[in-house]
Amino acid sequence: MLFNRAITDIIRQRKSIRSYLGTSIEKEKNEALTHFLSANTTGPLGSQARFTFITASREDRGALKGLITYGMIKNPMGFIIGAVGNTPYGLEDFGYLMEKAILMATDLGLGTCWLGGTFNSSGFARKIALQNNEIIPAVTSVGYAVTKLSPMDSLVRSSAGANKRKLWSALFFKNDKPLPTEEAGAYAIPLEMVRLAPSANNFQPWRIIKDSKDDTYHFYIKRVPGLKFFMKSDLQRVDLGIAMCHFALAADEEGLKGSWHIHDPRLGGIADKLDYRVTWVGGK
Repeated sequence: MLFNRAITDIIRQRKSIRSYLGTSIEKEKNEALTHFLSANTTGPLGSQARFTFITASREDRGALKGLITYGMIKNPMGFIIGAVGNTPYGLEDFGYLMEKAILMATDLGLGTCWLGGTFNSSGFARKIALQNNEIIPAVTSVGYAVTKLSPMDSLVRSSAGANKRKLWSALFFKNDKPLPTEEAGAYAIPLEMVRLAPSANNFQPWRIIKDSKDDTYHFYIKRVPGLKFFMKSDLQRVDLGIAMCHFALAADEEGLKGSWHIHDPRLGGIADKLDYRVTWVGGK
């Protein structure tokens, strides 16, 4: 068993933590997270990634200065740094693997916050010994959450819509119409875990179309114009990887077998306005 609790409980519990107590992380939790990261290296679409957990330093906090969120991350005790090869599906695999690591940290009782940006020239790059063919799309702050949100934290969560999620009918479809929950059957829970997944600016860019074939789900990105240029990294592909992680882990917990495939079904209709990325084929 990978986690100590139900993955659906962990997903529902996890939220972005920007203010930490400054309390040191116990040795056994540090070792458990480090051990997990050492084995969390191959994405579902085949990309290889590397992750390391470091103790936070002044230099690491300085690496965040180029981010909009800089100044809002208070007293992190550590960071998870990840590097992935610059491959056609590297960003999706990175999102999948980093989110899996974040859920493990949550299971250990630690708070986290995704920090997306460009870190290839930062101290983070040196600490993971970044290679020429690798990129660092994001890092994650780690520590124990404060017991009470500060006014600034409350403002940030409110302005980002952190507690809001799009309706099921805006995210999941069949035959160009919203997918009825009852038609999802056993996959209703994995889809709900996707709906609850975090994403950059809470855009929730994933759109999933159920195929006419049973238990086949096509994953797409609904692009936000200009966002890639603004973010300096295609974080919407990272977000899709996060959604894939929630879907696959929840499906496994429900006993639903399946595998990922890349083959655009060219469905037409609503799919013509979306960016196809990957398909889950159930029962294989």
